[in-house]
Amino acid sequence: MKKNLFLAIIACIATFSASAQKQSYLEMLSNQPKWVDSVFKKLNRREKIAQMFFVRAHTNLGKKYSDSVGMVIKKEQLGGVIFFQGGPGRQAAVTNAYQKVSRVPLIVANDGEWGLGMRLDSTISYPYQMTLGAIQNKDLIYRMGQEVAKDFKRMGMQMNLAPDADINNNAKNPVINYRSFGENKYNVATKTAAYMKGMQDGGLLTTLKHFPGHGDTDVDSHYDLPQLTFSAARLDSLEMYPFKELIKQGASGIMIAHMNIPSLDNTPNLPSTLSKPIVTGILKEKLGFKGLIISDAMDMKGVVKYFKDGEADLLGIIAGNDILELSENSDRAIHLVRKAVRQGRIDIKSIDESVRKILTAKYWAGLNRRDTIVTQGVVAGVNRNASNALVQELANASVTLLKGKDYIKNMIPIRRTAIISIGVPSVTRFQKEISKGFYNSVYYVLDKDATATQISNIAREIGAFDQVIVGIHDSRARPGNNIPLNAGVKNFIKELSGRNAVFALFANPYNLAGLPGLENSKGLVVAYQKEDYMQVSAAAVINNRLLPTGKLPVSILPNFKFGEGL
Repeated sequence: MKKNLFLAIIACIATFSASAQKQSYLEMLSNQPKWVDSVFKKLNRREKIAQMFFVRAHTNLGKKYSDSVGMVIKKEQLGGVIFFQGGPGRQAAVTNAYQKVSRVPLIVANDGEWGLGMRLDSTISYPYQMTLGAIQNKDLIYRMGQEVAKDFKRMGMQMNLAPDADINNNAKNPVINYRSFGENKYNVATKTAAYMKGMQDGGLLTTLKHFPGHGDTDVDSHYDLPQLTFSAARLDSLEMYPFKELIKQGASGIMIAHMNIPSLDNTPNLPSTLSKPIVTGILKEKLGFKGLIISDAMDMKGVVKYFKDGEADLLGIIAGNDILELSENSDRAIHLVRKAVRQGRIDIKSIDESVRKILTAKYWAGLNRRDTIVTQGVVAGVNRNASNALVQELANASVTLLKGKDYIKNMIPIRRTAIISIGVPSVTRFQKEISKGFYNSVYYVLDKDATATQISNIAREIGAFDQVIVGIHDSRARPGNNIPLNAGVKNFIKELSGRNAVFALFANPYNLAGLPGLENSKGLVVAYQKEDYMQVSAAAVINNRLLPTGKLPVSILPNFKFGEGL
């Protein structure tokens, strides 16, 4: 009996210890560790303000550039660094150098919406969020979040400026688009939550973006200031919905968009990033968000177009942001904030509160224990077999069959089959995979700028075939709208649609609207992006080796609606 009681006590202690280790960032904020207090007390006013600024870094611009960023970090003792393009080995080495010159450890961040591959060469790219929006099993997306967290931590990073919680309800959106989980607020909230929780449970700080919602704009805030003219009621019920839901579910961070929103703040040309009624009034007070509030990049035209010479940085702090990323000049900004504190424009208590939130985030992420990234084997460390296998699982789960379930099922493998890839210069993985199921097949390739002669030659030859399978490929690095196919090629696609042809679209689904005729085809598979893993999945569907379960995350009117998929 005593032995059983002893074992029960041990089990309780183990359970308590495990739950203590799993304390969330928000829970830790309400009971801040002693380390936070000890570091905070050693900082003077200038050093406190410097903690609120995160500087840009690259490792593909040479040693001179990397060293210059290191000098800024050493001189100004900033709170964090955000890495952009480069490579894993170089970034790991540079991170060690930057941490070495920082008296308070830096938060190291990356903008990795689809993992490290969004910014770094020689790393894994997971599918885009639009692709993930088609998946019906959210546990797969949670697992992706956990894998991304492992990658970030292996690289010595503590924060991902992701996921994107925007509802893409504007098909012409030039900046969000395929970065969103789709147009339906419930689907977006569910998928964003799965990705966020996977990362946070993996020990990574996350950043939902772009509050209060950047999905219904046709202006890219990198280049200009978008204006949202919707009512406060519409924004509250639609755009803000995912943010409100995920605040309840423990989001650790939220990024503010650069958008002018008259219904929430009628100050002319004022970006939401610099609006106290939006940042403090709505996000902090009305919605009760306690986590880190991070500005979108402060060097974007959407924020500095009307507020120059550091004024944007100052207003961003006054508005209630805890972290300003990529200030045009952090030294100038820190000076302006110090001056504003002396003048009474900023209460030092609000600075102190932000700094404590940042220091608590550093403790939660393990930065209280100084550590050096092991640079040996770092490339292999972020290219795990399990991650690659998960990428294929995600692709398989996303592929969406819109037309031709019975037709595809009854296609005969031994019949003469033409397999055409359009939009590419050479034979594709899709064609090679398809031919495994159709033994009597011939490949044809038609480039995006194919001439009338090239098109007519293929049109004439395929007349002798019993079956035609066509892949339409977006050749661009990012799958935007307006797939680059010339008029002759588009017309050929329309002609093929009238024949016994099955199509697979390797592009964002909005492109269906610009390819008339596909709605009449015998079969239509949407595979969302050009990568080989999507080509493998689409081919498996057409070869009847994979049962498609994906559903359209957006509507492409008038022919296809959100949630469709056979």
